[in-house]
Amino acid sequence: MPAHPLTNLPTLTLAITTHERPEALAAILKSLRSQSYAPSEVLIADDGSGAATTEVIAAFKSQSPYPVKYLRQEHQGFRVARLRNLAIAAASFDYLLLIDGDMLLHQEFIADHIKMACHGYYTQGLRVQLSSQRTTSLIKEPTKLPNFFDRNLGLRRLHTLHCATLQPLLRYIGNKLIAIKSCNQAFWREDLLKINGFNELIEGWGAEDKELCARLEHSGIRRQTLLGGGIAFHLHHPPAERIRRKENEAIFQLTVLNKILRCEQGVQAHIEALHVKITAQE
Repeated sequence: MPAHPLTNLPTLTLAITTHERPEALAAILKSLRSQSYAPSEVLIADDGSGAATTEVIAAFKSQSPYPVKYLRQEHQGFRVARLRNLAIAAASFDYLLLIDGDMLLHQEFIADHIKMACHGYYTQGLRVQLSSQRTTSLIKEPTKLPNFFDRNLGLRRLHTLHCATLQPLLRYIGNKLIAIKSCNQAFWREDLLKINGFNELIEGWGAEDKELCARLEHSGIRRQTLLGGGIAFHLHHPPAERIRRKENEAIFQLTVLNKILRCEQGVQAHIEALHVKITAQE
């Protein structure tokens, strides 16, 4: 098992995707202030949200101790693969941590991910789903996160347990217990560039994360999962439409069957054409 030293840690970009949920984004950004390990930069990739989201980001940038970049694409349906590619293209640092704009972060969230960073691996973190009632209260007070003794979590309470010493020991066991979810994943940027990032042929809900991870596996990058760490709390929302689920699953199955390494429509186009629009903190 590779060692995970606490020194010589890679520099980290935290990328947050969001769409028309400014109150949730504001809560996430507030939870960032209590992190024990700060990111080297924050990217906020926005899928065509309105003025309220822009105001939340501007307020955060004005008080942030680290650089903040704002990326935006026009909203033309569910295009999260493209949105994440914009973040990959714009990232300035070696290690990229992806979260969705409805994930409140445990105070050791970034520290857990950065300590587990190891070449040859990508990392899957934990997602604790919340009820609509708990979501409402957390948006108002995002630092009062649930814990093991929260009665409303049921078996999900197990995912709230934090133990840094167990994380490297359980990293393979977690692969069998935790599904692939791009709402909480970390990658070496160079690994993502080699496979051309997310497949933008996948639009609508479903499979863009599994398809990307399959190509990583084909290229020799293995999975590890954070158990006892990398904890994020998923704010409740209505389920997304699944109208393209069958088409997206078909693309995923084709990738697996043919052991495809690179997608044709991915991040490289954004890098080469300089389509990424960045608002950087001076």
